[in-house]
Amino acid sequence: MTGQNRSSAVMQRRRVAPDSLDYFPTPPFATRALCEFLSRGAPSLPLDDMRVWEPACGELHMARPLAEYFREVRASDVHRYGDHELTDFLFFGGGDVRTDWIITNPPFKLADAFIKTALEIATGGIAMLLRGAFLEGQDRHATLFDRTPPDYVLQFVERVAMLEGRLVRVGQLDPFAEKPGTKVSTATSYCWFVWLGGGLHWRDTRLRWIAPCRHKLERPGDYPDYASPVTDECQSDLIDAIGATA
Repeated sequence: MTGQNRSSAVMQRRRVAPDSLDYFPTPPFATRALCEFLSRGAPSLPLDDMRVWEPACGELHMARPLAEYFREVRASDVHRYGDHELTDFLFFGGGDVRTDWIITNPPFKLADAFIKTALEIATGGIAMLLRGAFLEGQDRHATLFDRTPPDYVLQFVERVAMLEGRLVRVGQLDPFAEKPGTKVSTATSYCWFVWLGGGLHWRDTRLRWIAPCRHKLERPGDYPDYASPVTDECQSDLIDAIGATA
């Protein structure tokens, strides 16, 4: 009989911020899909010579695949999920901080603020992973899209399943589900919203579809083993691998 695994080893691997920071970890294949588009698609950017900042890094599920493409990755978050830089990204608006790219899955309720701050900082471009519903709204159109439309909206053809505080492969059993035996699925549509910098602006929005790519872009070790305890050493090793500042 299948049931929930509520052992201490499992439960200590789920990281939910105590003040509801809207933490929904990103499946790594979704980040690789963006990087494949930026490096091999229409922009054809030399990512391996660029720096990227992931300012809502959580447990580094996006920072790790970014390190496969970019020369340098900065990983930070406002909440201490692990051994990463502790920084409130929204305080950097209008400052002297600069980076080539800013790529993240921001808290949905703060997405507008993340975009506006990122546009002030990044010189190469920004990319935000957001629900398709972010395209809607009269206020957002007036304050953001009408003034600064994204260069690309990249619509995932297959669904990107994201759960609060944990990362589980779509179709697998969710060890934290209220109903035992529940498999991971989603009815939510996600897109990458991309603004190009460095004189590459199209000044119009182009819609592109990301063809099914999960099986192609998934890698061993992408998803946590919630039956095994997390250790500080594991987090430190990952920080060292991506070159984040502690």
